[in-house]
Amino acid sequence: MATLEHYLILSAILFCIGVFGLLSRRNAVGILMSIELMFNSANINFVAFSKFINPDILTGQIFSVFVIAIAAAEAAVGLAIVVLLYRNFDIVNIDKINFMKW
Repeated sequence: MATLEHYLILSAILFCIGVFGLLSRRNAVGILMSIELMFNSANINFVAFSKFINPDILTGQIFSVFVIAIAAAEAAVGLAIVVLLYRNFDIVNIDKINFMKW
């Protein structure tokens, strides 16, 4: 049987992988994927705490649905920015893009 600690450890591992990906990736799509991984680890926390602290009330699940909706909007805006960067600069590597120079 999985306990709260198992879910918290899983969430911490996923969050650390997301932070590592955020700090080590230079590709804009990889950075967006790392941010989504961090959001999903937070969702695991919300659902696990909701299940183990007060299983009758679905606040963690509802809040998790809202986070998923915000993450979907963030991904759509982020991918639109990546497409515009690729159209204008022909590259998605964020280190090689200088917005001050055209």
